Amino acid sequence: MRRAIDDYNMIEDGDKIAVGVSGGKDSIALMLALNSLRRFYPKKFDIIALSISVGFENMDFTPLENLCRDENISLHIEKTQIKDVVFDIRQESNPCSLCAKMRSGALNDAAIKLGCNKVALGHHFDDVTETFMMSLFKEGRINCFSPVTYLDRKKITKIRPMIYLPEKEITYFINKNNLPVIKNTCPADGNTQRQYMKNLILGLEKENKGLKQQIFHAVKTSEIKGWKI
Repeated sequence: MRRAIDDYNMIEDGDKIAVGVSGGKDSIALMLALNSLRRFYPKKFDIIALSISVGFENMDFTPLENLCRDENISLHIEKTQIKDVVFDIRQESNPCSLCAKMRSGALNDAAIKLGCNKVALGHHFDDVTETFMMSLFKEGRINCFSPVTYLDRKKITKIRPMIYLPEKEITYFINKNNLPVIKNTCPADGNTQRQYMKNLILGLEKENKGLKQQIFHAVKTSEIKGWKI
């Protein structure tokens, strides 16, 4: 993670970083890793854990609250009505895209309100390959999210420190340390285009060893905005 941060100059002295924490394994790992890194990283920065509650009544953030208290990490839970808009009012048949945009907006706004100048997201190596392939398959173009994205209108920067980290290593870290993971209660969870692409790439990887690395290399060498060799 530190190599990615250094390669893309993700952190500067005095940064206050809101770590987007859904309670899933990726965001939990990111939060704990950044909290550990700031203790010895030469550039001094602070973090705050920021969760967006979309409005599902059966979401229990208690395990996350307990973990943050044990690790001495400040946690802010921003309550929203995203669930009402996406599922009840709009009744979206494919809710993920709209929900993701609304959660992203709520995360940025809450981070600014808390005095943060950066937002850290838990996208990892596998997310890079899946997003690249989804763009190719679904949109017919070569595209992927950037390691660092500055939002002009919001005056805030998004960083993705785990882009070099395979998902399997995150899973191992979570399981080895018996860390709590909050179950996603969204009815669309596990039945998305991203899950389809994840399964497709896994199947292709079995027949083409090293395929994920080749896709990742393609991302870095395709002159996609924000990426560099």
